Amino acid sequence: MINGKKVIVVMPAYNAEKTLEQTYSEIPGDIVDEVIITDDCSRDGTVRKARELGIREVLVHDTNTGYGGNQKTCYNRALELGADIVIMVHPDYQYTPKLIEAMASIIANGVYPVVFASRILGKGALKGGMPLIKYVSNRALTFIENVLLNQKLSEYHTGYRAFAAEVLRNVDYNIDSDDFILDNEMAAQIFWQGYEIGEVTCPTKYFDDASSISLKRSAIYGLGVLRVAFLYRLCRWHICRSKFFPQK
Repeated sequence: MINGKKVIVVMPAYNAEKTLEQTYSEIPGDIVDEVIITDDCSRDGTVRKARELGIREVLVHDTNTGYGGNQKTCYNRALELGADIVIMVHPDYQYTPKLIEAMASIIANGVYPVVFASRILGKGALKGGMPLIKYVSNRALTFIENVLLNQKLSEYHTGYRAFAAEVLRNVDYNIDSDDFILDNEMAAQIFWQGYEIGEVTCPTKYFDDASSISLKRSAIYGLGVLRVAFLYRLCRWHICRSKFFPQK
């Protein structure tokens, strides 16, 4: 716990056998009360490795639900276990779990209810090997999102996120996509509900065993990001209605 708040780390996993142990070894056990790993029908030994490491909460999907669907299982289980703070870190070791304590502290001390670990703050992205085309796309999409959502985040596309449980209870993420775009839908919903998002700078690593999506999937994701941002703005202007952004 930290400041009397229960901290649960969730790891949505898919084919993470090679990197899971290294990721898990850096999770600060002195403040993290529980670790949940949800395996999305991996084709390797992710589940076996998780159990060898002694992770008690190992949830296994019978069919592949997608990155978003995997996150939903993680968050729902964390809330069932009474989490006060939920931190998602990918088990592919692209992000270091050593930032968990800092992110949890920000929430536990009431500074921000949501914290994103940003690869763009500082020089972590390119230094860590982010492909230039992904870096440029990230910056361009983030600029458009900031304009349409009236925010000033350095990036919306990180997979390293911490939430106060209150936020997860008040944002209906279960209606969101089961694909990668869930991350952006949740961010927009969080702002819609009036919450603020803090950021910490995060080094990142790009290597063969780190997860990545194809150029085609990236393009589909980018179009989805634009759709979410424009829908948010139209709902703010009361031009249209959406289940994602209910009018108050």
